[in-house]
Amino acid sequence: MLANTDGSEDKKVEQHIAQNVSQQSPFDVTVKSGVSLPNAVEQDYSDHIKARILNAFEETLTASNISADPAKNAHYRKGWRSGEGGALAVLFPQTLQMLWDCLKIAVENNLIIIMQAANTGLTEGSTPSGDNYDRPVVVINTLSLDDLVLLNDGEQVLSFPGTTLHMLEQSLSEINRAPHSVIGSSCLGASIVGGIANNSGGALVKRGPAYTELSVFARINKEGELELVNHLGIDLGKDADEIISNLQNGAFNKTGLSQGERLASDRAYVERIKQVDADTPSRFNADPRRLYEASGCAGKLAIFAVRVDTHALPTNESTFYIGTNDPDDLYTLRRRMLTELDDVPEVGEYLHRDIFDVSKKYGKDTFLSVLHLGTQRLPKLFALKGRIDATLNRISWLPNYLSDRCMQLASALFPQHLPEKILMYRKQYEHHLILKLSDDSIDTGRDILKSIFDGAKSGSFFECNEDEAKRAYLHRFAAAGAALRYQTMHDKRVGDILALDIALKRNEQNWVEQLPEEITQYVEKSLYYGHFFCYVFHQDYILKKGSDAAKVKSMMLKLLDSRGAKYPAEHNVGHLYEAETPLVNFYTSLDPQNVFNPGIGKLDKTRRNCSCSLHP
Repeated sequence: MLANTDGSEDKKVEQHIAQNVSQQSPFDVTVKSGVSLPNAVEQDYSDHIKARILNAFEETLTASNISADPAKNAHYRKGWRSGEGGALAVLFPQTLQMLWDCLKIAVENNLIIIMQAANTGLTEGSTPSGDNYDRPVVVINTLSLDDLVLLNDGEQVLSFPGTTLHMLEQSLSEINRAPHSVIGSSCLGASIVGGIANNSGGALVKRGPAYTELSVFARINKEGELELVNHLGIDLGKDADEIISNLQNGAFNKTGLSQGERLASDRAYVERIKQVDADTPSRFNADPRRLYEASGCAGKLAIFAVRVDTHALPTNESTFYIGTNDPDDLYTLRRRMLTELDDVPEVGEYLHRDIFDVSKKYGKDTFLSVLHLGTQRLPKLFALKGRIDATLNRISWLPNYLSDRCMQLASALFPQHLPEKILMYRKQYEHHLILKLSDDSIDTGRDILKSIFDGAKSGSFFECNEDEAKRAYLHRFAAAGAALRYQTMHDKRVGDILALDIALKRNEQNWVEQLPEEITQYVEKSLYYGHFFCYVFHQDYILKKGSDAAKVKSMMLKLLDSRGAKYPAEHNVGHLYEAETPLVNFYTSLDPQNVFNPGIGKLDKTRRNCSCSLHP
């Protein structure tokens, strides 16, 4: 029997969020800092004034935690795939108190504040965008603030702004619990808070978008005053410095904590994806259901900590590798798995044959790095790589991204890294799905697979051993970086890369995109992969040399609009997408003066005066 599709669960969630806006916890505290934006919007920023501001930051952070040299801080001012801009400085606070003091200095001097953790976003949402701002920009990188505290015997965690998914996964593995997300679909080193702030989803079918209503954050109110807000549901004190000190030092109860009606994860998501006849997507960036304070804020707040749920690990898991030449096979499989299984799949990752090939060759070094080095060391190695590239790219006679070219050549020296069975499926089938089932769903899911594929000429499946499963997942993980590597290695022959992440309607049967000739004439390669049961797809287009990327993107988005799709699905709108009205209202309510990350959603970059109105 099909799941309920009348939207009643969505209505319940909307009512819950509306009620929570005014709901008070016994420990809710909002503390004014005593620091306000200057009354004058237009100010003089002479070299002397800039030097004075930098001196103030240096007194707070010490010189070793400030980078004002554009040649040395380029890695932090450039997006993972695109976008860059200038900044007065990049700041690296080493404590939460330093972060608070940096915010105060920035507000006192009417600076633009861009909060940044791992800078792994794909939409230019955590870096400056150009130089057409009306005030100097400071980027505050929080990766050093990476504490992680287990709460309620590990059923929840408290995360600082720089704590990564890798750290969380490692800590929880020791107590047999699982995080909201595992190794990400796009890049290494993503932070927990970054996922919350950007509505990130991920590969785990049951989790939905990263979400919490429990956080500590700083904001600038409509009067221009810097405030610290404790909505963590934990008693940290009544004074800003006390709250920050207790948070930094772990001086608070860690067990027996309640949270009232506030949520620490999206508990309605499984019921939502089971609604396979609904004509709206299961999750997307601007969904009002999941915009709440820190969640979805996209850097419009400075987040100090979040409290999120962890999840029980299955007792047993089994991974199946599926190949088919008929997309209707996967459509049928998705519907049956989501409606016939009481416990929906853990993972369902899709790859088209073309991205399979690109990932096999151009994602091989990423695959081997994760396989042999693990994930803990890689974020620092990738940051080092970024700094090396920034330095070498300034040498005119060297090719751009020399490190990528060297890594690509080195990876070719290693033997074949994919299992023979998977390679055989690549030869036979166009569409590939990596499916993980758990506990009571394994046997039922296996029966569903047999009923669809036994005797079918269009496709087949096999059950993976442990090594085959590990390598299949790593191959899928390497896909996003591989698309960028392909474009880098062939930059003299091909044009830009156009990267979209889109959410299809839950009832979409024709899920395979059919591009019209007016678009295909500009496209060298179309690369499709994604989270199949959530109907969230990453679509990377390598354009032909000389193609107008903006024109092609406009045509692509019109096509998606006609299909009822939403975009972006799991990255914030950044500087690449126009924010929808609910998102505009949300950003304005969080940051009425437009100090944090101005310009995202293609909104104004200028400071607003205090007369702006707030939307509910």
